[in-house]
Amino acid sequence: MSNAGGVTVVRNGREKPGDQGSAPSLREATYDELRSRIVNLVYAPGQRLFERDLAAELEVSRIPLREALQLLANDGLVVLVPRQGALVAPFTAADVRDLFDVRESLEVLAARLAAHRVGEEGLAELREQIDRARGALAAQDHPAIAAANSQFHRVLVRIADNPLLTSMMRPLEARTQWLFHLTRQRDLGQQCDEHQELYDALAAGDAEQAARCAFEHVTSGREDSIALAREWSAATINPVEVTRSRRR
Repeated sequence: MSNAGGVTVVRNGREKPGDQGSAPSLREATYDELRSRIVNLVYAPGQRLFERDLAAELEVSRIPLREALQLLANDGLVVLVPRQGALVAPFTAADVRDLFDVRESLEVLAARLAAHRVGEEGLAELREQIDRARGALAAQDHPAIAAANSQFHRVLVRIADNPLLTSMMRPLEARTQWLFHLTRQRDLGQQCDEHQELYDALAAGDAEQAARCAFEHVTSGREDSIALAREWSAATINPVEVTRSRRR
């Protein structure tokens, strides 16, 4: 690990040597920082992102910044308007509904597969995230609760050990984590209890019960989350209008 300007560089090997553009480590560090800010609602849905301000704040040139913004656009977290600029994806109520539609299928599959493949190490990792979430709940540390809940789902997908499922879930990961933060008004104790029920089914090796728990866990938050989305989202946001400015 090293520090490049205002961002911490972690060499995680996502890019291969010889990639064009900026140094992969700097691009990744910039991406990680901006992703964290969007997911944690430092930047609101629909907010304009000015390259000049971000480059100065993160102490990076515009090359790694633009490459990071492209990665975020691939994740669905940023909208890029050609020759005009970028903004945080608006995330309408319809977007949240679509996300739940996909989660209801893929997370159920992940739970069913994980029940067949989980071992003691995997159970320990899942248990750790449940304990972290409950500890954060007691401290009313909402960002920590969301992070632990997100990590629980990430570990579950890894335990499922299906490369195709993993590749399908990866683009949803950031949006799901963002949703956990945005809908933190929901009953967080209930979410912890639902994770516990899923854990118990996995520990018992009961694939069908694990699948049921996963489905109920996703659907239990569906209507409340969509309702909350209607309160804060702005379906009428026009990315072209938002980015229509000479300032970039």
